[in-house]
Amino acid sequence: MKKFIKRTFDLVCVFFASIVFSPFFILVYIAIKMEDGGPAIFQQERIGYKGKPFMLYKFRSMKVDAEKGGKPQLWAGEEDERLTKVGKFIREHHLDELPQFWNIWKGDMSFVGYRPERQYFIDKIMAENPDYTKLYAMRPGVFSNATLYNGYTDTMEKMLTRLDMDLEYLENHSLWTDIVIIFKTGVSILTGKKF
Repeated sequence: MKKFIKRTFDLVCVFFASIVFSPFFILVYIAIKMEDGGPAIFQQERIGYKGKPFMLYKFRSMKVDAEKGGKPQLWAGEEDERLTKVGKFIREHHLDELPQFWNIWKGDMSFVGYRPERQYFIDKIMAENPDYTKLYAMRPGVFSNATLYNGYTDTMEKMLTRLDMDLEYLENHSLWTDIVIIFKTGVSILTGKKF
């Protein structure tokens, strides 16, 4: 029943959010295309519910050849040279996450949950804390307490801190905690708080 309520809440929220944010979808899409002509949507395989891979969608915030060496790299912060000008702006305001509404519609993700990671980094995290696999019991999310208070993960230390926070969420989450996390995240974005 708890999973049914969470999924229903996700579908209702994403329906209204898709309508409210539709102008931003169009503006961000045009801005990215105008800057360098490359694809506006970035997709990358992540590991999610039940440990299964899925394609995560985001607005592209980095240069097309950001990982031309082939080895996965962590975001290096606001001064990351791979960021485009538009990309830096949409990352600061978390507009790059908007295409994940499609992941919610598809059932790959929830509005609130742990942030899905690539297998390359999961292997590194699990070498330090094998409890990561416990997260596979729920859908990953667009929002999370870990992202709100721990920011983008640019170090292994942050990844392990995020894992601890995600495991706590797994044990204690409810519809009310999801509403609170969404509200706090929305306020932080609207007030310009960087996280």
